[in-house]
Amino acid sequence: MDLNIKVNEKNHLDIGGADAVDIAEEFGTPTYVIDENRIRDNYNRFYSAFSKYYPDFKVFYACKANTNLAVMKILESEGCCIDAVSPGEVYTAKKLGFDGQRILFTGNNITNEELKFVHEEGAVLNIDSVSALNRLAKIIDPEGVKISFRVNPMVGAGHHDHCITGGVMSKFGIMDSEASEVYQQAKDLGFNPVGMHSHIGSGILDPEPFKLAIESTMDIAGKVHQDVGIDFEFVDFGGGVGIPYTPEEKIVDLDKFAEVNIGLFKEKLEEFDMGSPTMYLEPGRFLVGDASVLLVTVNSVKQSYRKFIGVDAGFHTLLRPAMYDSYHHIVDASKMDAPNTQEVDIAGNVCESGDLFARDRPMPDVEEGDVLGIMNAGAYGFTMSSNYNSRPLASEILVTDGKCQIVRERQSFEDLYAQQIIPDHLK
Repeated sequence: MDLNIKVNEKNHLDIGGADAVDIAEEFGTPTYVIDENRIRDNYNRFYSAFSKYYPDFKVFYACKANTNLAVMKILESEGCCIDAVSPGEVYTAKKLGFDGQRILFTGNNITNEELKFVHEEGAVLNIDSVSALNRLAKIIDPEGVKISFRVNPMVGAGHHDHCITGGVMSKFGIMDSEASEVYQQAKDLGFNPVGMHSHIGSGILDPEPFKLAIESTMDIAGKVHQDVGIDFEFVDFGGGVGIPYTPEEKIVDLDKFAEVNIGLFKEKLEEFDMGSPTMYLEPGRFLVGDASVLLVTVNSVKQSYRKFIGVDAGFHTLLRPAMYDSYHHIVDASKMDAPNTQEVDIAGNVCESGDLFARDRPMPDVEEGDVLGIMNAGAYGFTMSSNYNSRPLASEILVTDGKCQIVRERQSFEDLYAQQIIPDHLK
């Protein structure tokens, strides 16, 4: 088991050298606590594993996982690039010092205004459809503009059906059968297509699906290279490398993952005489998922037909358990050495029956006032949170070598309605 769980001398949960109970007392709950050093370590382990086997390699952080400014700035300082899926993410990346060539924009169902904005910001556009290609050609001067295309490799994988992004049911990318025609069309319009992108899903712990995706994508790229004469500057295989969420899951063997998949990549480059394009990968969850803990406080212990541990957060704070039926390991941060004595349901404070963080979860004798740590909450945690039930958004705390600082203030009730206007006739 490697869930990045550490315990200090008080038998409290340790997050980056800081005491979780002390954090909860100082900053309140619910709050996301981010371990800066863990993010840096995750990035460097990922980059080193792949660049060892193929030096012309770049990491593009899939920032939809966590767009906290401090998180993105940490990765910017490490030399990471950005995978953006919305104009807002492009804007955020530029604000933090990522220049356009370090941003690859892969949108879907994008408007003309958004296409123009992303182009003017200097990001590289990764086109998802023929429609977007034709519309882009009409709203900018396409002559010499470097673009890429997202292709559907007809391989899908992931921890939930909603996270599988390849195959016949996927809304993403151009069809493999039309790739050569579309690249030729782009050239005829004046564009300079230099890249190919694919993505098969999220939360993948097994290198085998990635191997299938690389094989399929490289076969498509090889055909385009031969048919259209495209000399690819890069081939991007997306993200999706997972992390263990349950105690039984094992962490990805990155070295094996890299060796197997880059070996196949090199074989395909040689097979199609494609030279040495840069290899891109787009990890999101792997870089930030286990670097954050959501701290909550137990406000109710209720024995009903079942035993419920009620906490001061809900699916508006962490949506994954309700949306994907995702498992997040939960610890009693106040007494880490206490043995499990019962099975309980850990429930949130939203007025919905589905607002549960866990069913039948083994836990110690949890008491009201205890601080619980919901582990591995750094990816798709805060970014998917909402104001449902008129609940203010949680705060975020960054821990650097044991020192804590606020990197996102908790919302107030006033913040909930700051952008709303009551018409004069209703006043």
